[in-house]
Amino acid sequence: MNVSNQKYATHLISVRTPFVSDSIFPLCRFFLFSDLGDCILMAKACSNGVFELSVKQEEPTLVPPAEDTEKGLYFLSNLDQNIAVIVRTIYCFKSEAKGNERAAEIIKDALSKVLVHYYPLAGRLTISSEGKLIVDCTGEGAVFVEAEANCAVEEIGDITKPDPVTLGKLVYDIPGARNILETPPLVAQVTKFKCGGFVLGLCMNHCIFDGLGAMEFVNSWGETARGLPLKVPPFLDRSILRARNPPKIEFPHHEFAEIEDVSNTMKLYEEEMLYRSFCFDPEKLDQLKMIAMEDGVLPKCTTFEALSAFVWRARSKALGMKPEQQTKLLFAVDGRSRFQPPIPTGYCGNGIVLTNSLCSAGELLENPLSFAVGLVQEAVKMVTDSFMRSAIDYFEITRARPSLAATLLVTTWSRLSFHTTDFGWGEPILSGPVALPEKEVILFLSHGKERKSINVLLGLPASAMKVFEELMQF
Repeated sequence: MNVSNQKYATHLISVRTPFVSDSIFPLCRFFLFSDLGDCILMAKACSNGVFELSVKQEEPTLVPPAEDTEKGLYFLSNLDQNIAVIVRTIYCFKSEAKGNERAAEIIKDALSKVLVHYYPLAGRLTISSEGKLIVDCTGEGAVFVEAEANCAVEEIGDITKPDPVTLGKLVYDIPGARNILETPPLVAQVTKFKCGGFVLGLCMNHCIFDGLGAMEFVNSWGETARGLPLKVPPFLDRSILRARNPPKIEFPHHEFAEIEDVSNTMKLYEEEMLYRSFCFDPEKLDQLKMIAMEDGVLPKCTTFEALSAFVWRARSKALGMKPEQQTKLLFAVDGRSRFQPPIPTGYCGNGIVLTNSLCSAGELLENPLSFAVGLVQEAVKMVTDSFMRSAIDYFEITRARPSLAATLLVTTWSRLSFHTTDFGWGEPILSGPVALPEKEVILFLSHGKERKSINVLLGLPASAMKVFEELMQF
């Protein structure tokens, strides 16, 4: 489907099917919830007690780069291939003095200018002769939509919990798209609210950016809107992460390993899914690290190591995993500084590599927290230049994708400064590239004015969530 050939009438958004799938690269959408710092948007109830946000979208338009850019096929590395999912994010802005009358115009104009630097975003995904994702740099442009909401920004609702029905109206979905090849790499929607505020909603494909790359792009877009030069110009050459010739697998890559579900947790997932947010303030995080080190096994541990180990153990127990059940923890490590030589500043592709810890549920739960933290520390140390090159080569040979069976995948956005994006209206009152694309994913988000607290967001079957909530009290 070519977006430029479609005619879409102005319409009111209706509730959409959460997932649209296809046999090749299914369109796995990231549902939105977000860390708000101290700004929690309160829900507005209708007469029946349920808030209903109405958003009127105008016809989408294409925004090409403001100048001629390179054409042809743009290489995506094997690290890009593994994360080909749509990430949907929102940025809420409000300025009593400035209002929102020219917001869409300014943001749209800045988009055309910043696309000169980030021209692959103006192209379209396709499949290469090797059967891999690649960008055809056609220059046709990003999709841009203007919209109006029937309320004030404050009335959207409490988005610390997932609400795809409401928040999904603030991002534009390509009608009829069955897979990621039918969705442009960048789709933007600016929704004006009655209070004078507005929301920028983005759909971006993770194969184009990882979290750091996406943050640098959006911040560069904001700098362009304010007439400033880019602080971090993009480094676009992804061939620096090509597989070696011949490929050389030097490590066992358990991140791709399939695990048998001997605990029959799939049966548990037939229950109603509940989504919760748990806030760990600095005091609680310090307490968690003290518990991890109290037996003297570990000389030190980081906040991430302690929190990841803690939620891995708690989730495994909540799901009732049998002692003999193998369980895996997956998390991403930024490889930019770990590659030799280091990846250049501004590299906008995926520079993250998945690492893993693997053990039986019995070992995980019967041992003290220090045992799990030690496994996390070993997984972090494992990420060297050799390991990352081996992972790239492993995909080159096997085309395998990470398995999530009996697995917890921790995604952390707590160190990314999306909250600093400024298009001329100041920093967003809330923001977040926030998602739970799969039931195995848990998200860490920074929280609070100084962003020293961490919100842990996850979904579990109802009975498991009850146990998990109890385990969060310590």
